[in-house]
Amino acid sequence: MKKKVAFICVHNSCRSQMAEGWAKKLGVDILEAYSAGTEDYPEVKPLAVEVMEEVGINMSDHRPKLLADIPEKVDIVITMGCNVDCPFLPCNHREDWGLTDPSGGPVEGFRETRGIIKEKVEDLIKRIERGEL
Repeated sequence: MKKKVAFICVHNSCRSQMAEGWAKKLGVDILEAYSAGTEDYPEVKPLAVEVMEEVGINMSDHRPKLLADIPEKVDIVITMGCNVDCPFLPCNHREDWGLTDPSGGPVEGFRETRGIIKEKVEDLIKRIERGEL
């Protein structure tokens, strides 16, 4: 049975969207991935879409979502490191990845963040496979 994981950030416009993209690609048999934000935002950052496209993940149809747009109960909640004070979202496990927001910076920052998120998603999948989560 797939684990439902929610990646949460303030705007759901960059890091949490990248994490959802990686989780859907790498954890297709293990994860049911969602992402959401705590505040409304008009679009996913174009550079986030661009750098994910570079690795074969199409996020062109992604849009920022709010917590109300995802399931009320998930197995795992992961915050991105934006000091999000999340409203209560029932889950079995919660952790914060402490990621720096590349928004407003050069494309290289988005690529670096993309790589860090990929490693963290791979580690998450391994921990689930080992029964740790």
